[in-house]
Amino acid sequence: MPSSDLAPAIVFVDADLVVADKPAGLRSIPAGGEGRKDCLAARIRARHADARIVHRLDEATSGLVLFARSAEMLRRMNHSFRERMVGKEYQALVHGHVTDEAGEIDLPLAPEPDRNPYQRVDPVHGRRALTRYRVLERLEVAGAPVTRLALKPVTGRTHQLRVHLMSLGHPILGDPLYAPADSAARFGRLHLHAARLDIIHPRWRTPRRFEREVPF
Repeated sequence: MPSSDLAPAIVFVDADLVVADKPAGLRSIPAGGEGRKDCLAARIRARHADARIVHRLDEATSGLVLFARSAEMLRRMNHSFRERMVGKEYQALVHGHVTDEAGEIDLPLAPEPDRNPYQRVDPVHGRRALTRYRVLERLEVAGAPVTRLALKPVTGRTHQLRVHLMSLGHPILGDPLYAPADSAARFGRLHLHAARLDIIHPRWRTPRRFEREVPF
């Protein structure tokens, strides 16, 4: 039985698209094995049977996910993502006070051998990964220095934001893979949220911006 605690909110729907707000802890697509079929894609299809997921978020990440409602709209949106015509902005809380007000992290990433799903910075075999960031505020959380960042991934590698911020020396609060061992216990969930999505509507060719409040 799907958990009501993980019910996604519908942010936008029309004849061509659905935009959903995925809660942290819900997979974007089904995983292998019994008991692992519950996911955002299945829950949205239960309400809109023609919805096809366009992109994904990590299970631990919350925020906006786009669905297309026909094969043609899916093709057009996939093209927009490939050509980097889609704008995405995330917010994160990270360990420590980030010194620079804004910057770029340009570090190639590759899978960690024999340690799925871990990724690592790999200058030799990695694919280029570029993240832009800016500081929104510096604060204290549970007595620890923390920075709230706005993040714009120019590329879309697996765990890109998580590994880039770890490499910067400021891992995301609550990250069970890349933050200090006690971070998940101290701060609970991964503090990463897909807060904004900018697209060109695939039928009307008009710009659309979708935003969702950050839950932390």
